[in-house]
Amino acid sequence: MCTLALIGTALSVGGALMEGQQSRQMADYQARAYEQQARADAQAAAFEQGQERHKQDLSLSQARARAGASGVALSGSLSEVLAANARQGQLDIKAIQYGSQLRQNNLTTQAAISRFSGRQAAAASIFRAGGNLVSGLSALYDPSRAVTFGNSAFPPAPGGGLY
Repeated sequence: MCTLALIGTALSVGGALMEGQQSRQMADYQARAYEQQARADAQAAAFEQGQERHKQDLSLSQARARAGASGVALSGSLSEVLAANARQGQLDIKAIQYGSQLRQNNLTTQAAISRFSGRQAAAASIFRAGGNLVSGLSALYDPSRAVTFGNSAFPPAPGGGLY
C-alpha cells in the first residue's frame, strides 16, 4: 500500500513539474511568434514606405512634366505647391513609420508578457509539486503504526517536566 502511495506522489510531483515546463515552453513559443510578427511588420512598413515614396516621386514628376508642357515656369506658386505636396508626402511616410513602430512595440511587449507568464508558470509548478510531495508524504503517516518511546528505563520527571 505504501509503495502505491509513493508512486502516486511521485507521479503527482512529476506531473506538476512537467505541466510548468510545458507552460513555459508554450509561452516562449508565443513570445517568438510575437517577435517574428514584429519583424514582419517592420519589413512590411519598410516596403510600404518605399511604395509611398515611389508613388510620390511619380506624382511629382508628372506634375513637373504637366507644368513644363503648359509653359509655366517652375517658380512662384507652382514651386510652393510642389514643395507643399512633398512635405505632405513626407508626413504620409512618417505616419506609416509611426503606425508600424506602435505595432512593433505592442508585439514586443506581448512577447515580454508571454515570457514572464511562462516563468511564473514554471515557478508555480515547483510550488505545486512541493505541495503535492508534502501532501503525499503526510498521507503515508499512520499514527497507529508510529514508533512510541513510552517504556523508558528512566522514570518520568516529577511534575511531568524535565529535571
